[in-house]
Amino acid sequence: MNKPLRRIAIFCGLLVLALLARDNWLQYVQADSLKDDPKNRRVAIERYAKPRGNIIVDGESITGSKKTEGSDFEYKRTYKDGAMWAPVTGYASQAFGATQLESIDDGILTGNDDRLFFRNTLDMITGKKEQGGNVVTTLNSAAQKAAYDGLLKQGKGAVAAIDPETGAILALASTPSYDPSTFAGNSTTTDTKAWQKIQKKNDPDDPMLNRALRETYPPGSTFKVVTAAAALQDKLYTSADDKTDSPLPYTLPNTTTELKNEGNIPCKNATMRVALRYSCNTVFGKIGADLGKDKMVAEAEKFGFNSEQFTPVRSSASNFPTKMDQPQTALSSIGQFETAATPLQMAMVASAVANNGTLMKPYMVDKLQAPSLDVISQTEPEKMSEPLTEENAQILQSMMETVVKEGTGTNAQISGVTVGGKTGTAQHGVDNSENPYAWFISYAKQSDGSSPVAVAVVVEDESANRDDISGGGLAAPIARNVMKAVIDSKK
Repeated sequence: MNKPLRRIAIFCGLLVLALLARDNWLQYVQADSLKDDPKNRRVAIERYAKPRGNIIVDGESITGSKKTEGSDFEYKRTYKDGAMWAPVTGYASQAFGATQLESIDDGILTGNDDRLFFRNTLDMITGKKEQGGNVVTTLNSAAQKAAYDGLLKQGKGAVAAIDPETGAILALASTPSYDPSTFAGNSTTTDTKAWQKIQKKNDPDDPMLNRALRETYPPGSTFKVVTAAAALQDKLYTSADDKTDSPLPYTLPNTTTELKNEGNIPCKNATMRVALRYSCNTVFGKIGADLGKDKMVAEAEKFGFNSEQFTPVRSSASNFPTKMDQPQTALSSIGQFETAATPLQMAMVASAVANNGTLMKPYMVDKLQAPSLDVISQTEPEKMSEPLTEENAQILQSMMETVVKEGTGTNAQISGVTVGGKTGTAQHGVDNSENPYAWFISYAKQSDGSSPVAVAVVVEDESANRDDISGGGLAAPIARNVMKAVIDSKK
C-alpha cells in the first residue's frame, strides 16, 4: 500500500473509532440526561402511551386515565373530587408536568420504576401491555371530606390531621383549591387557559398554594402548648395546678412595654391550667422569658420547628427564631414575633401531646403496589422525637382537655369522646391591621385511652367581622367534624 492510501486508511479508521466512541458516549453516558430532557418528546409520548397507575384512598382510586383525541399522547390523567384531593395528589399534566405524589412516585405510576423491572420483563415476554403501579395513601376519605367541606364554608384555610400513634396523615385539605383534571391534557385552548386562570398573578387567592404544607402562619396562642411543654420539661413548673409567678400587668423584660391579655381575664399568678384555659399572654410570655431563648428553641425543635418535613411531599420548615432578646423570646413564646408554623406542624404538636410525649414522623404513603397489587414497599411508622415525658404529656393533656370542657374550645366537644385542644387568634398584617387568623389544634381520645386523631385547623376569613373571628368560633367546629369522621370510620 502506497503512502497516500495508507494515510487515507488511517484517517478513515480514526473516523470510525470516533463514531464508535460518540455512539457509546450517547448510549451509555448521556442516555439518562437525554431520556430526561424535557425537549425529548418521545419520552412524553411514551409516558402517556398507557394509563397511569392510581392513587388510592380507603381502597378506592381517586385518580384515573382516559383516552385523548387529536393528540399523540394517548392517555391523560383524570381525578375524582380533584379540588378536594389536590393537596395530596398534586397534578400530572401533559403540558405542565407533575407535582407532589404524582411526581414523587411517577416511576411507580407510569410503570417505569426499576423495582418493576422483573414484572415488566415478564409482561414483555408474555405480550401483556405494560401497566403502572399504585400509590396507596394513609388518608381517610371521610376526614378529608369533613375538612374540605368545613373550609369551603369559611373561604381560605387549611387542615392537617394525623394519627398520633403512627404519624399517618389522615387529612390534608387546603382552600381555595383547583381541579387538576382541567389542565391534565395539552390543549392550548382548554388546558392552557385553565392553567393560566389559577396562577397567582391571575388569581391573588393563589389556589395552587398547598396551605396545609407550604404556608407558614403565625400560630398565635396555639403555640402556648409548646411553651407549656417547655415549662414542664424544664421543671419550671411541675403541675398544671400550681400557681405561676405571673404579675399583672406584666412588663416585657428590659422595656416599658406591657404585654396585654385579651380582655379582663384571671391571669395574675394563674395556674398553667387556668392560663391555658383563658389563653393568658402574660403567663406564657413570662414563662418563655424565664426559660430563655435556648431552652425555648430546643423544645420547639423537638416538636419539628426549624426543619422541613417530607411526607414524602415536602412541607415547609416552620420557624421558631433562634436569634432573640428576652422581650422577643416572650413574644415568640405566645406565637408572635417571628414564630410561624404550617398546619402540619401544629398537628404534629397536638399529636405528640396526645401520644404521651412521643412524636411520630408524619407520612401519607402507606405502600407502593405493582400492577399485580404485590407490595413493592411498605412504610413503617418511625419515631421522630420525644418532646415530653409521658408524665408531663399527661399533665398537658389534662390542661388541653380543660380548654375544651370549659374554656375557649367548647365547640370541639364530641359526645362520649375526650377532646383536648387549644384555640388561637393570630395577628395578621402590619400592626395587626388585617383580619387575624383563626386557629384550633386538638386531639380526640377514646374510652380505651387510644388517640386515633390529632388535628390542626387554620382559617383565613377576610370577609368576616373582625370581632367574630376566633379559633373557637371558626376553626374548632371544623376540627370537631374531622375528628368525629375519623372516629366514626373506625366503628
